[in-house]
Amino acid sequence: MNYSKLLQFSRIFPAIIFSLVVFASALCSPTNAQTDNSPFPQPTELQQGAPLTNQEFVKLLYQLPAHPEQRNQLEDLVRKRGIAFPITPGLRSLIATKSGNDASLIHTLEEADRRRTNPTEAKLPPLAEAEELLERTRKATLGAAETMPDYLVKQNIIRSHAYGQSKNWSAYDRLSIAVSYRQTAGEDYKLLTVNGIPANENQSYGMKLGGTISTGEYVTALTELFKPESRAQFTPIDTDTLRGHKTIIYEYEVKKENSRQTLGWGEGGSIRAQTISGYRGRIWVDRETNRVLRLEDISTEIDPGFPITAASKVIDYDWVAINDQQHLLPSHATVELTDTYRGQTEQTRNEILFRGYRKFGAEVKIIDIDEKDFPADKPEDEPKKPDTPPTLKPAPPKKP
Repeated sequence: MNYSKLLQFSRIFPAIIFSLVVFASALCSPTNAQTDNSPFPQPTELQQGAPLTNQEFVKLLYQLPAHPEQRNQLEDLVRKRGIAFPITPGLRSLIATKSGNDASLIHTLEEADRRRTNPTEAKLPPLAEAEELLERTRKATLGAAETMPDYLVKQNIIRSHAYGQSKNWSAYDRLSIAVSYRQTAGEDYKLLTVNGIPANENQSYGMKLGGTISTGEYVTALTELFKPESRAQFTPIDTDTLRGHKTIIYEYEVKKENSRQTLGWGEGGSIRAQTISGYRGRIWVDRETNRVLRLEDISTEIDPGFPITAASKVIDYDWVAINDQQHLLPSHATVELTDTYRGQTEQTRNEILFRGYRKFGAEVKIIDIDEKDFPADKPEDEPKKPDTPPTLKPAPPKKP
């Protein structure tokens, strides 16, 4: 998995690379990266306390506009305790208003409602059955990676940032990227447009672009997790219904000594410092197809004092047709990074949509691809015009 953070000019621009390396900038303890900044709840047991009442939930919901960072805690509370009330149209409208129409919170609440109405179906299967499903999934995932066809896809990326750890995201640009994948060469990237303007010959999708970039969302993320040398430890913890598919959720952990995930910090278009991190997270496994439908992970065991303090990702996978064959590939991803530079903490977030998967011919080169090689974007694929990125003032010199 590659994450990368690049500093350029007087602004902090994170650059995240999804694959086997991660890069950024900050000077905080790794404790934050393992707890407070997690994009998913800490390992917990369900049914802790009585189910939330409607009054309790609405009271917490009203706090979100002023404290958006509490959304994860609210989701965790709903997940652990469940709910004692039905989801009415009025409540849905209130959730959309107070949470900014947050899809993750809505899904968590819908899952809690499913548990309320059918608690028997929501129970975990026996441990032996869960372990058998995991082993079938391991074999299916590694086997699919070996038979993946050469393909082409476009990424539409909205890049945002927030000061401190507020998660008050402000979009600063949008990118269109062409990505090719070949079994013999892996992934290759070409920057197509920046804010709708075609990229010039001096622009490329890499550290010199500035900002958060990501690679490796396709085959690398899952294959690295399931390879024997990663020695990932899996624990079934929950059930869920994801896009109509019944799944089992497993928590996993890969220790630093077995990890190939690297954190690095860049400035002036090049990497200045790197370190290995461990990672942990959750996967959603389809009980019928033995395939992973969602992957979440967060970097752990980050060296104290390293510039990056937190790096995480969430990838949703869906079935797409390539040459009339169905393949499970990313449909949406979110990458978040936290770092501190000259005493100022900043978070960055990339929202990535994957569109227009198709066969990539052996005679075609990625440098020859442009926007016309992809179907027209749907309205939901076209992000709003980003805000003007703010300029960060340099920190005042310290007094002797």
